[in-house]
This record gives sequence, structure tokens and C-alpha cells, in this order.
Amino acid sequence: MSTTMLWLLRRALIPVAVMMVTVFPVSAKADSPKKHRGLCEIHYPSDATIEWDCRAIPSGTSLETLFGERWIELARFNRIDRRHARPGLSIKVPRRLEDLASFNPLPLLHHAAKQDEKFILIDLTEQFLGAYESGVLRFATPIASGDELNETPTGEFRLTAAHRQHQSCLYMIEGTDRPYPMNYALRFHVNRTGVSYWIHGRDMPGYPASHGCIGLYDESMQKEQYGIPKEPELSDAQRLFVWVLGSAPEDNRVIPLPHGPRVHIIGQAPARMNHKPQ
Repeated sequence: MSTTMLWLLRRALIPVAVMMVTVFPVSAKADSPKKHRGLCEIHYPSDATIEWDCRAIPSGTSLETLFGERWIELARFNRIDRRHARPGLSIKVPRRLEDLASFNPLPLLHHAAKQDEKFILIDLTEQFLGAYESGVLRFATPIASGDELNETPTGEFRLTAAHRQHQSCLYMIEGTDRPYPMNYALRFHVNRTGVSYWIHGRDMPGYPASHGCIGLYDESMQKEQYGIPKEPELSDAQRLFVWVLGSAPEDNRVIPLPHGPRVHIIGQAPARMNHKPQ
């Protein structure tokens, strides 16, 4: 190739390179060396139902200051809690925030649950849980399931026990010697080695992060353990717990559920991206 042709080729490529840098900004700082750089890297089928852009949370802001009264809808869309929605993290922001009002990745009617007074559907692919009454969806909530290294079992199960203030006997709160709280716990499976799997309150980082259990919002626990948020609002673990039992228990005993609701877990959790930390 002649010198003139090389010069012309370089001139043509420069604008393209500039355009790529403008359209695709540098990734936000990683949440931790072992975690995702941003939630935009995680893909759910329902992403296609809403037009959104990938944007980093600016320094000195929060979900509340950025999105006002719609911050809860934005958090649910990203499957994240306020403690993990730190400045610098890239999140999915709908081009029309009003679209979030109708966002729901689960079917409103679940025909397989028509004969069930109460039925729980968990879609790992969408990272969402639905509570059904006679096949009709009553409420839905984001989850944090196990990842590809600590898979959540799939199939047909049934709730067999409830425990208001359950604690992990295997895992501690990061950086402490305190057992990790599993408040509002509902047991749905015990495997052949005796390991129990529960639906319970936990941190919601915006991606599959449990050791196989199903995690739901529990901001009261986060305030107690981390001091964040100052005013807890998201309490889906408690809501599901009370919905299953019919009322909140007066004590902290383990409550057997001989005829607990059926639980159907389907799909596969989104794979964790393998990126080196910045």
C-alpha cells in the first residue's frame, strides 16, 4: 500500500474513533474487584420492552435526587438497592421514566397456578419473583439469586418453614464476625446433603450474588447493619413473608408450613461478566 493511501486511510479512521469514544464513555469504576463494573452489562429479556440508556450515577447524587418519586421504580428495574447504587456505577435509565410505571417482566396470569390459593413463581432469567393468588399476579419483586458458581435449584418446590429472624450458619457480614441476617426467611428446599435454601431479605446489588438462596429487599436490615439507608422503604421480604403466613408472627420461632404454597423456579441466572477491575 502506498504512503498516500495509508495517509488517506488514517484520515478516514480518526473521525470514526472519535465518534466511538463519544458514544461509548469509559466504564464506571467497579463496585469491587469481583463484581460487575455496571448493571448495563447484565441482560434480561424484559430489557427490550423499555427504551433505555446506560448512564453512570454522577458524584454527589443518589437515586432519590436523580429520579425523585420514581427512584423506587428505577431501583426495581435495575434490581438494585440504594446501598449499592453508588456514584460511578452505570445503571439502565429509561428514556421515558413514565414507562417504568407499567414495567413487569412476569405474566399477569399464570394458568398453572389457577388451583392454588397462593403460588410463587421465580424467574431466574429475569431475576424476579411473582406472588399469585388463584393464578392472578398480586405483586412482583426483584430478586438476587445464586450465580453460575452457586446455582439456585430449579424445578417444583413447596415452602416448608418460616423464620422471622433467621441467620446464616455459614456466612458472615463482610468484614465482620456477625452471621449474615436472613430476615423473613421462607424455606423452599433442602438438598441431599442437608443444605437448606430460603427466600429471605438480603442486600440487592443488582446481579445474582447469593449462595443459592433467593434474596429480596430488606432495607431495615441494611440500616441496622450498615447504617444505610437512613429511612428504609423497600421491604419486599417482609411483604412476601406476611403474605405467605397471613400475618406477622408474634415470636421468633421457626414455624413449620405443612401445607405451604408451591414454588416454581424456572430459567437461568444471567452470567457474570468476566472483567478485570479498573
